[in-house]
Amino acid sequence: MQNTAQEFIRAVRLLPPCLRTEVLNLSDELISTAEEIRLRAGRAPTLVLAKGETEILPLHKITPSELQLVLEIATRASVHTYADSIKMGFVTAEGGCRLGLCGTCSTENVKITGIRRLSSLCIRIPRERQGCADGIFPSLTGGGFKSTIIVSPPGIGKTTLLRELVRLLSDGGTRISLVDERCEVAGTFEGQPCFDVGARTDVLTGAPKEEGIYLLLRSMAPQIIAFDEISSPNDIEAAETASNCGVKLLATAHGASVNDLTERMLYRKLLDRRIFERAVIIGNVKGSRCYKVEELG
Repeated sequence: MQNTAQEFIRAVRLLPPCLRTEVLNLSDELISTAEEIRLRAGRAPTLVLAKGETEILPLHKITPSELQLVLEIATRASVHTYADSIKMGFVTAEGGCRLGLCGTCSTENVKITGIRRLSSLCIRIPRERQGCADGIFPSLTGGGFKSTIIVSPPGIGKTTLLRELVRLLSDGGTRISLVDERCEVAGTFEGQPCFDVGARTDVLTGAPKEEGIYLLLRSMAPQIIAFDEISSPNDIEAAETASNCGVKLLATAHGASVNDLTERMLYRKLLDRRIFERAVIIGNVKGSRCYKVEELG
């Protein structure tokens, strides 16, 4: 409970002072199971739990100025320095807490150049769960690690499992390069990871996955490259290049199952190219995570 509370507190520090004390006085059950804090203008704040979203502090209605204050706190009153990530809809604060942003978009040539007049925020609470991979780790490393893709729906724990597998592989003697595009996996702050990602892990923060993979191939001679959320054909091309160079891969993708991936063109191409040899499927059974390892043909 202590580690869980610290993770929750890290996220609550981003809230306006008028909300912090009230949110910290929530029940231990809510604090230990919360995955996100959601703030919407004109609405009471909510917590996202494994079993769904629940309203908290029903008498408090979030104001637009409070949303802007959260952004100011997260960026240390230097919003302009985060312009590149804001236009992509998120800001990652110290400790790996990611803020999803929603509001009025500024555009140029049909591309989003910024977000202003915030209407809602999602504060993702990063969880470090050392031990969560103990049950599957022998299956993933017996006979040597093979390129592995972690599959689950959003919010079920892909990033948490990815972080723990990186730590175990790294501390086991493998040289790993981690492309941490949104600073969620390692939570790097001023050059040092806030989360334990292992003794032999080199972290590249803020780079798009495609460019980050190519850079690491040139500069770090990794045995494994890890990254979160395959989401574009360019990601797949870079992953295939790394695989052809003899580098193993550890990555994540949104989906309910391997069959679910095959029904979408992007992931069907990924599987057809046999870049990954194993999959870990994360399920949610009555609020508890379960893991299944599948060999990919």
